[in-house]
Amino acid sequence: MRLFRIPTAISRSCIVFSALVAVSLFSASGAVNANDDNVPWKHGIAMHGEPALPEDYVSLPYANPDAPKGGVLTLGVQGTFDSLNQFIVQGGWTSARGMRERDFGSNIFESLLARSYAEPFSLYTHVAQRVRMPDSREWIEFELNPNAKFSDGTPLTVEDVIFSLEIIRDKGRPPFSNWYGEIVKKEVTGENRLKLTFKNGENRELPLLIALAPILSKKHTDAENFDKSTLTPPVGSGPYVFDTIEPGRRVIYKKNPDYWAKDLPIKAGFDNFDEIRIEYFRDETTLQEAFKKGLIDALKFGDPARWSTGFDFPAAQEGKVKKLAITKGIPAPAQGIAFNTRRDAFKDASVRRALAMLFDFEWINKNLYFGLYKRTAGYWDNSVLSSIGQPATEAEKNLLANFPGIVRDDVMNGEWFPAQADGSGRDRKILKAALEEFKKAGYDLKDRKLVNTATGAPLAFEIMTKNEDEEKVALNYVRTLELLGIDVSVRTVDPSQFEDRRIKREFDMVFNTWYASLSPGAEQYGRWSTKSADAEGSWNVVGAKEPAIDAMIDSIVGARTKEDFTAAVRALDRVLISGSYVVPLYHLPDDWVAHWERIVPPAQHSLYGHQFDVWWSAEK
Repeated sequence: MRLFRIPTAISRSCIVFSALVAVSLFSASGAVNANDDNVPWKHGIAMHGEPALPEDYVSLPYANPDAPKGGVLTLGVQGTFDSLNQFIVQGGWTSARGMRERDFGSNIFESLLARSYAEPFSLYTHVAQRVRMPDSREWIEFELNPNAKFSDGTPLTVEDVIFSLEIIRDKGRPPFSNWYGEIVKKEVTGENRLKLTFKNGENRELPLLIALAPILSKKHTDAENFDKSTLTPPVGSGPYVFDTIEPGRRVIYKKNPDYWAKDLPIKAGFDNFDEIRIEYFRDETTLQEAFKKGLIDALKFGDPARWSTGFDFPAAQEGKVKKLAITKGIPAPAQGIAFNTRRDAFKDASVRRALAMLFDFEWINKNLYFGLYKRTAGYWDNSVLSSIGQPATEAEKNLLANFPGIVRDDVMNGEWFPAQADGSGRDRKILKAALEEFKKAGYDLKDRKLVNTATGAPLAFEIMTKNEDEEKVALNYVRTLELLGIDVSVRTVDPSQFEDRRIKREFDMVFNTWYASLSPGAEQYGRWSTKSADAEGSWNVVGAKEPAIDAMIDSIVGARTKEDFTAAVRALDRVLISGSYVVPLYHLPDDWVAHWERIVPPAQHSLYGHQFDVWWSAEK
């Protein structure tokens, strides 16, 4: 086992001011175009409209600016890690948690602007103290806060921002590399100022995505080997530094007492603990037991059975452990068992559709989950962006006009919903309907086996799982599939092997979750576009290659009004549903978190639910 101890003292000996570099770059690039002078500087930007908070805001709505500081927060996750670089293919799926993510915090890396999760997609100044962009969104300009610095005390400069964008563009993983590749010109327009120009303004989300780019230290980043996984602790500008790294077991972050942004309103009420410990557990049961013993302060729950019956231990009965159900204001995540359409068995949509029909949600929800789950139908359920139950508008029909037949009639009319069985586990009506769908693809029952009538080959495949909860669902699903003579095996692998096989596309079917927001945009390219289907490390798990999908994503990122945007998202929802790329599963009605009373959540939560970087210690 490799153990790293990182000193917490912040070195001052390497502080180097780069004003001369900035001035020389400014001279080489020339002044700002005179026409750009009419574009005002602002304290924030939004995807649609204007940010909700005024320039003199005190804190984000879900952060308590009076939260006490101090104490230790211990969190637990199921899995492992073997990298400290989350921006490359090799370490993107198995990097340490907590460096930069919404629910655990941006503890190491920061960006020019920071997102408020109380709004669909609004950004406020952070590393950049001012920002501006034209309505055309062909460029965006930032003015950096002169006080911004990395954890070793060195200034964070325009040069570091440019370096970060270019190294991730050249050696990073999708979708980051794709986004940053859209920048065609970088201009240093003055001291601490950087203007970025894009190929065009068609992707209206792109400036906001660029504003959220992680900023790396050029001085401390090994550019030559950036694309290789590493356990060398990165130097960031965030509120914490690495203290202890035990690969696969734990990572400990210590508060940087000299954190440069601690007094900014965007950080008021954030980063309240002196130390954050993230412990790793190989399986969910061990993680749950650690929480019951008090080794973990807080834990998110995704299993209704554990949420309903898992609090019979003494501390919970005595009130020392609290249950928190948070109603979220965003679309439900789309959880499903993904088909790898790169496999011959799943190339025909009729096969995928028939297999999806055979998932008996009613039986599984009643017998395994106390009836607490809701069925997932589309990719933006429980929001205005969902197409479920909504007939297509004229705007949607116009978007889909060039792709006749790509959307099924029942989906277009808002009449489609996943097959609803009688809960018996062997609904004959569903079995018959699924068999008719299989026949469309050339399959039929022969000697109690479902075979391809042309080749005689049976329909057979494997479902890969990474934990006992997925395995339990898969085995119940297989029980129904076997009633139609389908030969299915379930293989459970450890988390690292799971991620490796998923990256290399070495699977037939796999559990996956597509997290949704009220402002979907360019990330949809990485999930569904033709270009991403064969890109190593992309999020296009299913291997979708459909021109209609590409066109709908183009319409989403190019939308200039809320009405056009909503129509484009609903149209994409209909295309994805009609393509039957997944077996839709279920989602929780709320965000479920349990915690020991020694830590305190804020009174108000973000639209996205809990995030631990705004909690604090009750002992302080």
